[in-house]
Amino acid sequence: MLHNKWLRFGFTLLLLSVVIGMGYFNFFQDKQPNPIIPISKLGQDVQSGVVKSLAVNGTTVNIVYQDGTTATSVQSAADSGIEKTLANLNVSPNQVAAVDITYGHATEWSDVLSILLAFLPLVFIGGMIFFFMRRAQNGNNPARSFSKSKARQASNVKPQITFADVAGVDEAKQELQEVVEFLKEPGKFTALGARIPRGVLLVGPPGTGKTLMARAVAGEANVPFFSISGSEFVEMFVGVGASRVRDLFTTAKKNSPCIVFVDEIDAVGRNRGSGVGGSNDEREQTLNQILVEMDGFDTDTNVIIVAATNRPDILDPALLRPGRFDRRVIIDRPDMLGRKQILEVHFKGKPISDEVDLGAVAKLTPGFSGADIENLVNEAAILAARREKKATGMIELQESVEKVMAGPERKSRRVIEEEKRIIAYHEAGHALVMQMLPNSDPVYKVSITSRGTALSYTMHLPADERYLQRRSKFMDDLAGVLGGRVAEELVFGDITTNAANDLESTTQLVRAMVTRYGMSDVLGQRTFGAREEMIFLGREISERRNYGEAVARQIDEEIKKIILTAYAQAREILQAYRDVLDAIANRLLLAESIDGVELARLVADQGLYQCR
Repeated sequence: MLHNKWLRFGFTLLLLSVVIGMGYFNFFQDKQPNPIIPISKLGQDVQSGVVKSLAVNGTTVNIVYQDGTTATSVQSAADSGIEKTLANLNVSPNQVAAVDITYGHATEWSDVLSILLAFLPLVFIGGMIFFFMRRAQNGNNPARSFSKSKARQASNVKPQITFADVAGVDEAKQELQEVVEFLKEPGKFTALGARIPRGVLLVGPPGTGKTLMARAVAGEANVPFFSISGSEFVEMFVGVGASRVRDLFTTAKKNSPCIVFVDEIDAVGRNRGSGVGGSNDEREQTLNQILVEMDGFDTDTNVIIVAATNRPDILDPALLRPGRFDRRVIIDRPDMLGRKQILEVHFKGKPISDEVDLGAVAKLTPGFSGADIENLVNEAAILAARREKKATGMIELQESVEKVMAGPERKSRRVIEEEKRIIAYHEAGHALVMQMLPNSDPVYKVSITSRGTALSYTMHLPADERYLQRRSKFMDDLAGVLGGRVAEELVFGDITTNAANDLESTTQLVRAMVTRYGMSDVLGQRTFGAREEMIFLGREISERRNYGEAVARQIDEEIKKIILTAYAQAREILQAYRDVLDAIANRLLLAESIDGVELARLVADQGLYQCR
């Protein structure tokens, strides 16, 4: 790089010299040369007394006439003198004495400049050829850089990210702390014969912070950090990806100790033989080169490869064997405590109202990833700024939760009164059934205002973090989802398309209960169907039937039976508490939205006891 810099500087200096020289000879020298006259004509002019002065420079005689014009003549011998030459031309000594004669010496510089002027075009053309040849050999040329690695090195100018900037993944940080300690003090491990994992695979859903975690490892260890995407290795030309892999690992070894982060490694690390093109396509050659390079690392190289993926099931087994990506770090969606810690990280240094309870906000965001929470905080800050507030408040955070979950509010959508009444009873049916069943999640908010693509919504949130689901809860959830359709049929004697999404989610849940969870008394404790992923021109998940037609009829009958049972339960509740249904719907028509506290008050005002 330094050699190329000086080369460009020298070539620029040469071009400037050429331009200055050409400018000098164009603007400071006579643009029209003196006319050359015979020496005999010079003698006649001297005799006539029209010559003012003569400047003799070797054989060249520069003539200046009385009228200011100039001319040039050439004498035969430089050593004879101009006076002798004029005397030979019959010029008298008095006439010669009337002319001012000066002598000069021929300088070698004039000859040198003449030679340079003659060769300047050749020098210029040669310099241009040399410049373009060096440019063609430079690594920045696309023809040469096509096989170079596109890994980007993180800048040290920006503030470094450390583990303090990552929250909600304490176990993952503990796993990666060993990587940091190895990069800081490798002798501590090698002295005991220990070997740090050469590759670390970060596995988790999108938005959970896999890339952020990799940067935090580099920031903690204070080592160079190279990042590249798996798709940047693959090109249409065979061999380019493998060449880029070799260049990447060569660069990493030169900068060791360092960390190389490969994002979305499943783009190049898919199981060989599962795609199009047999075993000789470009992607598989690139994968083979990665396997060779990772296995060829020395124990003292101090280069750690960190990769991220959300599809570890499709990776080639050779990538996951010991000696390559032999440590898998799970970065899952955070729990309630983790979400609170992430909120504290994102609110650090930002104005926030005293009324804000981050624990309550964390409770409102089940299933949110770190990226979702960051988006939530940003939306709340934008909303507070729009309202001319100096700090983000709890109201803005609650509205942002709804925006992230259901979409932006669409108050401009106009709904006729008849449809608005149907929508109100539909959502009231959901809310009342969920409120009366003991295993349903508490209702957080009911609204008939459009958000996103939904005309209305009933938001229910779990009271606690749950990782196991009971069949009784599934049944209560089914009744709550079907409560909207039941309310339409009960009040209006007709049904609408408003329950399309409800029926779709109900059918999927019941089919999973029967075929995957073994929650059918008739079919027993077994699963039906095998999920398979087909990789051809994209991703497609299909289900292979491993049962006969008789079992398929039983599955359909069980699905229908469970749905009808939940439907009947919802109908029984709404028929028994029709006055409460009317009260909730009328309140929605008036206020357009009610929260869980107001819903509980409406139920209590009717003298009902809630089953929760």
